[in-house]
Amino acid sequence: MLTKSSTLMRLVGELKKMPGVGERTALRMAFHLLKSPRNMTTLSEALCDVRDRVTTCTTCFAITECDPCSICSGSRDAALICVVENSQDLMALERSNAYQGVYHVLGGAISPLSGIGPDSLKINELLQRVSGGVVKEVVLATNFTVEGEATALYLTKVLKPAGVRISRLAHGIPLGSDIEFVDAATVQWALQGRNELH
Repeated sequence: MLTKSSTLMRLVGELKKMPGVGERTALRMAFHLLKSPRNMTTLSEALCDVRDRVTTCTTCFAITECDPCSICSGSRDAALICVVENSQDLMALERSNAYQGVYHVLGGAISPLSGIGPDSLKINELLQRVSGGVVKEVVLATNFTVEGEATALYLTKVLKPAGVRISRLAHGIPLGSDIEFVDAATVQWALQGRNELH
């Protein structure tokens, strides 16, 4: 019988620390790994590789294996900076293949209740990049949450004196959806952000 201090239960405890993983899922994962020692070996190698090779770009603060990252060192439009909360958001925007500028990863959003203020984020580094004179537009792509909106408002305030164009990602009703099934807040945003047709 397994005790709480057993090696397997220690693994389950570590797996439970991952977002969205509860006790039962962690237990299933642990037993899956036990069934195939090869899976365990490749997983541990991948974890060690990530620990040893993945770092943060000193320009945009995205996760990368080289510094500067391939986006910052490539031929992207340096006059256009898209500000995101984290590297996952950057990856989602990159999958669209619709953006050709560079990025700036804040490392989160302003959340006073969680003890995260402007000084906890990479805002000063963004201001330094903008003050260099190369940047013409900053696209605010923070999440559409209370924290993301607060962060966007704060960034708008501190970026205004730099004289750059400040824009925000559009938000509203998703393509292919029926209006009757869209929540009221999304409909409100869509109405407020409506555009004239030409």
